[in-house]
Amino acid sequence: MLDVLTAAQQRLFAAEEPQDVAQDVAVATIVGTDGSVPRPVGTSMLVDAAGEIHGSLTGGCVEGAVLEACREALATGAATVQRFGYSDDDAFAVGLMCGGSIDVLVQPFSAGRSDLRQETDQQDPIAMVMRLPAADHDESSSALAVSEDALEESSGRAAGSLAAGLGTIVPPSVLDSAVRHAESMIRSGSTGTVRITAPEGDRNPIDLFIETRIPPAHLVIIGANAFGRALVEAALPLGHRITLCDPRPAFTGPTSFPGAEVVRAWPHRFLTEAADLGAVDERSMICVLSHDPKVDIPTLVRALDLDVAYVGAMGSRRSDRDRRNALQEAGVDSRALERLHSPIGLDVNAMTPAEVAVSILAEILAVRGGRTQAVSLSCRSGALHPH
Repeated sequence: MLDVLTAAQQRLFAAEEPQDVAQDVAVATIVGTDGSVPRPVGTSMLVDAAGEIHGSLTGGCVEGAVLEACREALATGAATVQRFGYSDDDAFAVGLMCGGSIDVLVQPFSAGRSDLRQETDQQDPIAMVMRLPAADHDESSSALAVSEDALEESSGRAAGSLAAGLGTIVPPSVLDSAVRHAESMIRSGSTGTVRITAPEGDRNPIDLFIETRIPPAHLVIIGANAFGRALVEAALPLGHRITLCDPRPAFTGPTSFPGAEVVRAWPHRFLTEAADLGAVDERSMICVLSHDPKVDIPTLVRALDLDVAYVGAMGSRRSDRDRRNALQEAGVDSRALERLHSPIGLDVNAMTPAEVAVSILAEILAVRGGRTQAVSLSCRSGALHPH
């Protein structure tokens, strides 16, 4: 919905010209996908009461059907989630010719609605959180525009601005869980639908669609080798911005690591420049897989001086001892060394590059989730996702 807020404001509040008349609108937003689809989750299309369309969901595949769904929403005032996909049984059925399917939230808005004015007046919202209507409930979905200030003020959870806003669209019994899911997705720059366990006494779970404008977290991989390639491939589904950095020309062709930006430079210099440009921040993850002291040591000296979420380095126990001694000699203090995850990855008996990549990503998830020790879920009791 973020991409149609301006168009919505112009129609709902007649903001473009004095002679304009405010009119109702319906917004259709892709909230889920399956298989091959033309546009990503978060893509929106607006239809006003006059039938004018702003935006596109699929480039033409299902726009006609979505238009009819928007008209129905304007007539009934009810929000719905509808699925559109290719039909194997009927080749002429309305659907996606690419073979995938999309779940679309169709949401009507009344002209002049004061709460929506607050959403559309929000200056540069970094996220939109919407509660999706339950399949068997004829209810309107609720939306919340989230500002950067609101996210930062929510470090206190229940007392924070994000919690206060979410408290208007979810019941108190699931507020902590909703805040945790929303904050995690917003901070990681993710867009998608999360399901909150149904409140006590209700058989319907709560689906929250969260769309963010925060750039994805940056994963920096040092080392153009088999382990670096495996980590790039394993990390692609997580939606991170991925950069592969190595100073060797023969190993850093622009297409050598599909899905990653390939940088041919000394990594410590690259990190300095990236940090100065704001491309490395507190959400960033740095994995040093080069296994070469002349690359590792200056890179880790710089990485451990940055405020980032994770720093890890690959190597044996002996390499780790030698590396830590060298880092101390280079002036890295003991507190900074405690942030170094070396040898990198969780102890899951990983051997091949692909297995090592999984162990690294698992450790990153644990560290970012505040876990000091990762254990099997079967060895734990209680909720899988504690508040």
